[in-house]
Amino acid sequence: MMRSLDLNCDMGESFGAYQMGSDAEVLDYVTSANIACGFHAGDPSTMHRTVRMAHARGVAIGAHPGFPDLQGFGRRAMHLSAAEAYDMVVYQVGALAGFAQALGARVHHVKAHGALYNMAAKDLALAGAIAQAVHDVDRTMVLYGLAGSLMIPAAEKLGLRAAGEVFADRTYQDDGSLTPRSQANAMIDDVELAIGQVRRMVEEGLVRSVNGHDVPVRADTLCIHGDQPNAQLFAKKIVAALKQSNIRVEAFR
Repeated sequence: MMRSLDLNCDMGESFGAYQMGSDAEVLDYVTSANIACGFHAGDPSTMHRTVRMAHARGVAIGAHPGFPDLQGFGRRAMHLSAAEAYDMVVYQVGALAGFAQALGARVHHVKAHGALYNMAAKDLALAGAIAQAVHDVDRTMVLYGLAGSLMIPAAEKLGLRAAGEVFADRTYQDDGSLTPRSQANAMIDDVELAIGQVRRMVEEGLVRSVNGHDVPVRADTLCIHGDQPNAQLFAKKIVAALKQSNIRVEAFR
C-alpha cells in the first residue's frame, strides 16, 4: 500500500498589501494551508486573499490561531485560563470560516501557532481548551498537533480527527518537542538534511534529536515554513523527494 503524507505550510502571516514570504508560489506544492487569523499576524484583507488563493488551487484550508501578540509574532508565552484560550480559538477559527464560506469553501483543519502550539503540546488543560473550541465550532474539522504531544489525545478524547505533525525544517529535542527558536540549531536550512529527516520520519516513524537519540513520531502531516528563505525551492524539492520514495502527497483525510 502506498504511503501518503499531507504537506502543510503556515501562511497569510502578513498585512494588507504586503505579502510575507512566497505564499502564492508555495501553494503550488503544498496540500494544506494554515492561515493566520489576525492575532499573531494577518488581517481581514490578507485572510481573504490567502483563502481565495488556496481554494483556487484545491489546497485544504486551515485556521492558524495564535496568541494576541503582533509585536512578538505569537512566539512569546502568554498564560491564559482555559476559558480565555477557548474563546480566543473560537473567535479566530470563526473569522476564517466566514471568509471560507463567502468563497464557497470550508475550513478543513485547525493548527495552533507559535507559543500557543508549543505550550499546548505539554499543557493538558490548554490542549483540551483548543480541542474543545475546534469541536464546538465544527466537529468535522481536523486538529493538527505536534506528533507525540498532548494535543493528539486531547482531540481524540472528544472524537475529533487528529493529525500528528512533523517538521522538515526544525530540529527536535529528546522528548519530541521542537528546539526553541532562540537556539542557534533550531532551524534546518539545508534542504538535503531536511529531506533525509522527512524520509526517516515517514518510513521509520523516527526522528533523530539534537542529542543523537531516536524519538518516535507519527507523521500524518509535514510542515514547512513559507517565511523561510527559498521556501518555494524547499517545498518543490521535498515534494519531488517524497514522490521518488513512492509517498503520495495529499491532504489529510
